[in-house]
Parts: sequence; C-alpha cells; structure tokens
Amino acid sequence: QVQLVESGGGLVQPGGSLRLSCVPSGRIFSVATMGWYRQAPGKQRELVATIFNNGRTNYPDSVKGRFTISRDSAKNTVYLQMVSLEPEDTAVYYCNAILFSASYWGQGTQVTVSS
Repeated sequence: QVQLVESGGGLVQPGGSLRLSCVPSGRIFSVATMGWYRQAPGKQRELVATIFNNGRTNYPDSVKGRFTISRDSAKNTVYLQMVSLEPEDTAVYYCNAILFSASYWGQGTQVTVSS
C-alpha cells in the first residue's frame, strides 16, 4: 500500500508561482507513473502533469509551458512547479501514483489563485 503526502499549496496572486511536493511512502519512482491532477469546484478531476518511470513527461495544453513535473530520487519527492498562475488554476491538486496495476492518491492540497 502506497501513501502519498502532498504539500505546498496556498494562496497566490495571478501571475505568481507555486511549487507542490509529493512524498510517497516508498521508493517507487523506478516502477511507478507519477502524476498531478486537479479538481476545481463544479468540475471533474483533470490530469495536469505526468512523469513516467523513464523520466518522460506529458502535459495537457492547458498547462503546457507553465507547469513542470519533476522528481528528486534522493529526496524521494515529486514536484509540480507552477508559474504564471491564473485564477482558472484554482483547484485542489492531487498527487497520483500508478504501479502494479493499482492507483494511489494523496489527500490533496488547495491552490487558490486570486488577487
């Protein structure tokens, strides 16, 4: 059983930056696909970033060029660096891990972009 703990959410002004962190309970990066999702009020959960076990990354057009997913194996942490944040980015952000035919979720961290 994998546990994921997110941190780094908060209130930021439009155009600002924020970095989210996700720490899994085990060292899973070599075998897991890690991702960040978000869910805004009244909207469905959407994928915003993926990093595969080989290090390749994917982003949807809505965040491409603004969001960067990365991992630091020494710190056992996956990050989501967000820049040029917009009010539309306001959501609860969730860390996700897929491995061994199972999907695991963190508790979520609130990101609010407001002036």
